[in-house]
Amino acid sequence: MGNESLLPVPHLTTALSGPLQRIETLLLQEQTNIEQWFRARWRETPAPFYCSVDLRNSGFKLAPVDTNLFPAGFNNLNPAFRPLCVQAVQAVVERICPQAKGVALVPENHTRNLHYFESLATLTEILRMAGLNVRLGSLLPDLGKPRTVELPSGRSVLLEPLRREGDKVRVGEFEPCFVLLNNDLSAGRPPILERLAQPVVPPLALGWCNRLKSDHFAHYQRLAAEFAQLIGIDPWLINPVFRKCGRINFEKREGEECLVAYVEEVLAATRAKYREYGIDQEPFVFVKADAGTYGMAIMAVKSADEVRALNRKQRTRMARTKEGHAVTDVLVQEGVYTFETWGVANAVAEPVVYMIDHYVVGGFYRVHTERGPDENLNAPGMHFEPLAFAGPCAYPDPTTPPQANPNRFYAYGVIARLAAVAAGRELHEARDTRDEGREGKS
Repeated sequence: MGNESLLPVPHLTTALSGPLQRIETLLLQEQTNIEQWFRARWRETPAPFYCSVDLRNSGFKLAPVDTNLFPAGFNNLNPAFRPLCVQAVQAVVERICPQAKGVALVPENHTRNLHYFESLATLTEILRMAGLNVRLGSLLPDLGKPRTVELPSGRSVLLEPLRREGDKVRVGEFEPCFVLLNNDLSAGRPPILERLAQPVVPPLALGWCNRLKSDHFAHYQRLAAEFAQLIGIDPWLINPVFRKCGRINFEKREGEECLVAYVEEVLAATRAKYREYGIDQEPFVFVKADAGTYGMAIMAVKSADEVRALNRKQRTRMARTKEGHAVTDVLVQEGVYTFETWGVANAVAEPVVYMIDHYVVGGFYRVHTERGPDENLNAPGMHFEPLAFAGPCAYPDPTTPPQANPNRFYAYGVIARLAAVAAGRELHEARDTRDEGREGKS
């Protein structure tokens, strides 16, 4: 790795000492055991087709705060690591559909979001380089004929109507071997995709019309405890405290006391850990919709009084997610400071790690020049800086110190893989539920 000094690595304002450096040192020392442990987990529950994991690095803690099973942003990955993506796609296709020659890629209905279409173009290129014929089968209700979208990069994508014949879908006369969803199904499960003979990945049950973040983090919590025991650390150092509050109505102020109680509980648990580790920071929590993405319906608070004092505008903003769906369940999640910064302006940043199957294939830093280390960075005004992982984040150099670039990236990759194992368990549960439903109707 003679060009490591050229890697776009952020400046960490937090001194590289204390618990996080200890975690990284342990990860290096326990690499053999860690990789064996992961291999056993993947045998138990295979990973989803792809995912992206948002991490927060406070210097004293490194933890995931969100896992997206329908990732966009492939255009923000460093092109140097395209071969990793291609190899990972080939591996996962061999597992889910060994004879696959073609795939119908079902995108979001973002007709005006050119950044999203750039991601689709990149994802399409990756799939084609992996040896698949690819067609974009759109769910747009008003798409009566193919539509070409020209992109700023000089590329273009062709949206075509997805249609169904019997128990299979087609794009024109093209019959895919499987369907790859890049649509998070916030608007619901499309009838056209129900009970197909072709595999649908990720399955419909993992769309935001069914999936809950609290379920994911419940799986992650159990895995973090097991992993922490393996390497001999406090699981809190890699796991955000959380509680679920169900049946809330922000506009009508229903369920408010439940939310207040859980905010106080998570703050108290975090405050106790800060005292234990001598951390001189003020605890905070993120209150976020239990289903949904795009940084919508999320707020940071440092006291329960802030919840009671929400004004009408704030309540309205918390009441709805993508596609205008009402928020009825919320996740109260320990806020993890991000003390990573980017560039000469020291803009606040957080790493986002991308995985295809169980392989780390790259990532980027989400950067926001107008947000602080205790705020949500997935908001208007953010931008992305490609992160050139030193290798696939699975093979650190044990001869270098923990703060060296490859080892920091290895730490990111380990935590992201933990989140992917949790997502794999969600996938396993979704398959079990689907099979039970079929048995009940047989």
